[in-house]
Amino acid sequence: MAELNSTVDIAIIGAGAAGIGAAKTLARRGVSYALLEASHRIGGRAYTEEVAPGVPFDLGCHWLHSASLNPFVAVADALGFHYETSGFVRGLFIDGTPAGPDVLQEVEAFLARNDERIEALAKDGPDCSVAEATERDSPWTPLYDYYQSLYASVDSDQVSALDTASYRDTAENWPLREGYGALIARFGAELPVQFNSAVERIDWTGKDLRLATKRGEFRARKTIVTVSTGILGAGDIRFDPPLPDWKAEAIAALPLGNHNRICLVFDRDVFGPDAPRGGTVLDREGEPMNLRIRPFESNTVIALTGGRFADWLERAGQADSAALAKEKLQAVFGTDITRHVVRDLVTAWRGDPWVKGAYSAALPGQHRQRAALARPLDERLYFAGEATSREFFSTAHGAYLSGIDAAEAAADGLLSGGR
Repeated sequence: MAELNSTVDIAIIGAGAAGIGAAKTLARRGVSYALLEASHRIGGRAYTEEVAPGVPFDLGCHWLHSASLNPFVAVADALGFHYETSGFVRGLFIDGTPAGPDVLQEVEAFLARNDERIEALAKDGPDCSVAEATERDSPWTPLYDYYQSLYASVDSDQVSALDTASYRDTAENWPLREGYGALIARFGAELPVQFNSAVERIDWTGKDLRLATKRGEFRARKTIVTVSTGILGAGDIRFDPPLPDWKAEAIAALPLGNHNRICLVFDRDVFGPDAPRGGTVLDREGEPMNLRIRPFESNTVIALTGGRFADWLERAGQADSAALAKEKLQAVFGTDITRHVVRDLVTAWRGDPWVKGAYSAALPGQHRQRAALARPLDERLYFAGEATSREFFSTAHGAYLSGIDAAEAAADGLLSGGR
């Protein structure tokens, strides 16, 4: 583990998936490094808690997205973790009643048609918001917008259609029984992390970079910055000299949205063997809400919120968030269904001081800024994290792969005799 006031080859800021990918790459390359983490744990936006004995709940990332291309699938296999290949439940309850096959077919056709409109923009352009690219006069538009708020963590009018089309989606979204956060924590458990070491200032005026933290100063020949655009945009890390305008513009163009998860814990199985695995509750008033019912046969229900509504509900507080999830559940299963709820747990990513949101979304017209964010400065300051990924943004594996890429580039420069 790096000592205060000592100099390492490369400092890595942030021990989330990107930082873990960078650290493992540098260790393999034989490069000395310091891995600095602001919080008390590794994983960043991958975080699993146990809500009942033997029942994990992912507060952050949960799905092995694009599973056939996702390196964490092999990690899960190697570490003995289990995943389900059935993916996201797209059932639908309209005013409390399960939608019939004709309605579901109509909805799926609407969703597919609008996805195709976004894909067409990727070929012909120009860039615009997802809202501008899709149908606005359908009864299913609120449902499409809700799904977009989960995918992008912002609403349809806040995200670039071309950025959305750039995501490499294989439609393989596999949840992990033991938790994605638990997987990443286990994967990075052997790394020498300096916890409670939030970097407050990076001085890159001299030959070595000087990183000021509350625990003291670290020095490095190069630095890989993996923190979120929420942290960078808030100015929580001061750069001396300041970042160039084009880099600051890239950060501003990729703000974090919000996506929160609500977990209701029951003391028994109140649904029975024939209950649906889940679906989205769509009513005439209020926001849609997807419910995942008894995932992995646990006595829990998971509800999802995204975009502006997630921000509003987070400000309302945990009690109101849990109450709304119960209300949606009662609309489908009756008022007695929540009598056996014994605990609730609600995430609040906007309020997390070490992240300040869920994941990045490119503003309309700004889809090219991910490449700018990833571009290094002076071959000494490198950037990684999900916001820098052009194909797998908003995902843990996108962050992980970006950390590997940044570390390889930094190590190549170092070992070839560069600055």
